[in-house]
Amino acid sequence: MTIRLRFLVVLLLLPLFTFAQYTDMINTNRPGGSQGAFSVGKKVLQFETGLSIGKEEHRLLRTETNAFRWDYSARYGVWKEELEVSIIGSFQRNKVNDTQGIGAESIFSNFRSNTIGAKYLIYDPYKKKVLEGPNLRSWKANNRWQWSDLIPAVSIYAGANFDFADNPFTPELDSQISPKIVLSTQNNWIGGFVLVTNIIADRVTTDFPSYGYIITLTHATNDYFSIFLENQGFKSDFYADQLLRGGVAALINANFHVDLSGTINFKDTPSLWYVRAGMAYRFDMHSDDEFLEEKGKAGREARRVEKNKNRALKKEKKRSKKRKRQDGLQVDDEGDDGGLD
Repeated sequence: MTIRLRFLVVLLLLPLFTFAQYTDMINTNRPGGSQGAFSVGKKVLQFETGLSIGKEEHRLLRTETNAFRWDYSARYGVWKEELEVSIIGSFQRNKVNDTQGIGAESIFSNFRSNTIGAKYLIYDPYKKKVLEGPNLRSWKANNRWQWSDLIPAVSIYAGANFDFADNPFTPELDSQISPKIVLSTQNNWIGGFVLVTNIIADRVTTDFPSYGYIITLTHATNDYFSIFLENQGFKSDFYADQLLRGGVAALINANFHVDLSGTINFKDTPSLWYVRAGMAYRFDMHSDDEFLEEKGKAGREARRVEKNKNRALKKEKKRSKKRKRQDGLQVDDEGDDGGLD
């Protein structure tokens, strides 16, 4: 079975094997390039896509490249709130001009990446705060920075790259299936600031493994607009670079998001800039009011307390109904007696 056929089969069967974390508003990785620690939510299907145009100039090769790129991802959460599966990739078309006087021009296009994988939330420090509830005695205590805010949510992503043969954007000449692993952390801070970090090991079983990081800082200026700044670095024997991104995003409604961003680097082999416009939309089929249960002894204790509370409420409802029935009978008897008089 060829690599293209394998990729097509896995892509077609993806909905059958999908096994996130629900929020009232869309939870998207855009407009940056990093993956947040939290997932989209159980029974939520989400599409994220963007179109980029840009230019690259290589000082040593003396070439100028006009590029068009389409990036996309589909994310789905099912089975557990901590887990989502996804397909993430991009397709690019380059028009390369030789500036050495020859005037030669070449055009080529292919997938830069296609990765199918899953992300699982290992640790969430915020669920304990939700279970404990706010401090009812102090507004200040609920709205100030604390040392515990330095503890991030942590998730792990594992995926498989599907690289096709004779692809100018990948290092291997032959078709390859190789692993990709991403460790993601996320801090949600007071004031609408979110810090996301990714540690990435990509194509680690090939002759050209790549290692890198992404750091993204996002600030929500209000309920509808946010801005972000991002630094990405990666290195391999095939290509290495440092990228700086920035941009804005707007929330149209609870399920629809649009964004605009730009990317530059700091070298001339090649120098580059890109402008990207994108969007994200989710199909929200999340029907249950669920939360992530706490693990371990603390989790068992919290569930025991919750179960006892529910039992007490049920007993109280039964006693209340019984009293109402008895009160009703007494009223009827008194009415009958009054009628006989």
